[in-house]
Amino acid sequence: MKYLITGGAGFIGSHLSDALIERGDSVVVLDNLSTGNTSNIEQHLSNPNFTLVQGSILDTELLDQLVGSVDHVLHLAAAVGVFNIIDKPLASLTTNLRGTENVLEAATRHNKEVLIASSSEIYGKNSSVPLHEESDRIVGSPLKSRWSYSEAKAIDESMAIFYHLEKNLIVRIVRLFNTVGPRQVGHYGMVVPRFVEAALKNEPITIYGSGTQSRCFCHVYDAVRGILAVIDSRESIGQAFNIGNDHEVSIEELAQTIVEQTASSSAITKIPYEEAYSAGFEDMQRRVPDTSKAKKTLNWSPELTLENIISDVANHLR
Repeated sequence: MKYLITGGAGFIGSHLSDALIERGDSVVVLDNLSTGNTSNIEQHLSNPNFTLVQGSILDTELLDQLVGSVDHVLHLAAAVGVFNIIDKPLASLTTNLRGTENVLEAATRHNKEVLIASSSEIYGKNSSVPLHEESDRIVGSPLKSRWSYSEAKAIDESMAIFYHLEKNLIVRIVRLFNTVGPRQVGHYGMVVPRFVEAALKNEPITIYGSGTQSRCFCHVYDAVRGILAVIDSRESIGQAFNIGNDHEVSIEELAQTIVEQTASSSAITKIPYEEAYSAGFEDMQRRVPDTSKAKKTLNWSPELTLENIISDVANHLR
């Protein structure tokens, strides 16, 4: 099978490339390298079953050519990271909305199957525990850039489903919950690599907000297994699946665990959200996935722990 991975030089996309190449598939990566990096995929550059194309999902002619040359499209390209979304909201919306529409249009023209990588951000401020695939969306004002990513990913999902229902396009959707691991960088706001990097340098670990807010972190290896399970299943067509780990930890507990596990002398400090982002920034207190649908339909569940994640991120950063 030959796969096109948009955003395939990024954190998750590069690990997905690894997994597909390892099982004998061919991979074409389309990436504009704005947040992706060739160092993530350099191990494949000499492989005849791997091709890197530097370009954008906004380039419809290039995208059409590449989609027509493969069997299956895995759409991971997106503007990512809280800092990135807040600092460049218009560019982020354009990439996330128009880019996905371009992918779906090209896939329809060439009758190719598509996976849409969505996000737990679509649930917004809904702090119900756990969140299942039919849970309500609760988001803030559309005038706040914080929620533009949530809105865009929700519209991406809706577009995908309507292309499936109205144009018979085979689509699948995965909602990724706080995927972390080696190759992830902290300067877009990703908390685990940011904390681990500071701990390894014995520098202060800075928590944004009170630290009582909690998250569930899923190792990228587990997430990639989940994505493969989705694309390999016929039962997953026209469906969305939560892919994440339901082990909940507060951000302050996360910082403490990282300090202990890395034997760091880092102090843990806190600053208000307004200092880290901008006035009026909103966040959610809890976000826990219900992954029972993936377990029942795909026989998938996460296997790696938070300790595994911290260890693998630390070893990569070292």
